[in-house]
Amino acid sequence: MDVAPLADRRSIDYPFRQPQLKRGSRAKGREKRSDSFEYGRYGNPTTIVAEEKISTVMFLAMVPSGGHIVTTTDCYKKTRIFIVTFLPKMGITATVIDPADVKHLESALDNNKVSLFFCKSPTNPFLRCVDIELFSKICHRKGALVRIDGTFATPLNQKVLAFGADLVLHSATKYIGGHNDNAAYVIIQGTKTLHLRLRQQNSTALRMAEILESHPKVERVYYLGLPSHPEHELAKRQMTGFGGVVSFEIPYIAPSFGGCESIVQQSAIMSYWGLSQSERLEYGMKDN
Repeated sequence: MDVAPLADRRSIDYPFRQPQLKRGSRAKGREKRSDSFEYGRYGNPTTIVAEEKISTVMFLAMVPSGGHIVTTTDCYKKTRIFIVTFLPKMGITATVIDPADVKHLESALDNNKVSLFFCKSPTNPFLRCVDIELFSKICHRKGALVRIDGTFATPLNQKVLAFGADLVLHSATKYIGGHNDNAAYVIIQGTKTLHLRLRQQNSTALRMAEILESHPKVERVYYLGLPSHPEHELAKRQMTGFGGVVSFEIPYIAPSFGGCESIVQQSAIMSYWGLSQSERLEYGMKDN
């Protein structure tokens, strides 16, 4: 017997979604794809509403109306869009700085009522790092909280709280779960093998990064374990391993990272596919 769906997901619009993410707002011709839920992490009608309500409450709990947030240029795309486009409607402003720009951070703290510094370290996809200890000291002198998304490092490679941050965030469906699945039982099982998987991923990624960097057809490789990375020395001070993600030029697609498989993703047509070419370049995201 055919059962009619509770809702046709193709025609639903969510008033709380960011302007860039509203259904039907994708400009045709960018990658000739329409907004959809073909990738589980992008959600479904129920999770979209839940995520928006939770994220709003989390930020509002730490930043009052009239407050100010400082984040970084290489922040996760959707988080940055939420901070710079949605929160201002609620009276919360933001400053976006380079992860290494200490003077810009100090200026933002001096000239605004900053309640929170929030960033990802290492970042996605350029694997930039902030000096967590230094940034925490600077922010705390001005009374601002420091919240770090440490997903790309994992709790084993980087002890965020030990460097003075107030809050740490991890996406449990990545390294912790380890099997490209968000089921709770998979996450529980994944914690049992995290130390073993991560040790091998650290080793394999470093070797792969070294091979790629020496390849004549690879223009540039981003990996914290390479001396060529701008934050290599910083990463050596605050991380015990550099993780399993290596960024470089490649034309293929994969769903998620942190699993047991070796996967490859072209960020311009995955995480950043909904933006125009000029918008992607604002994030440093080239098409190659």
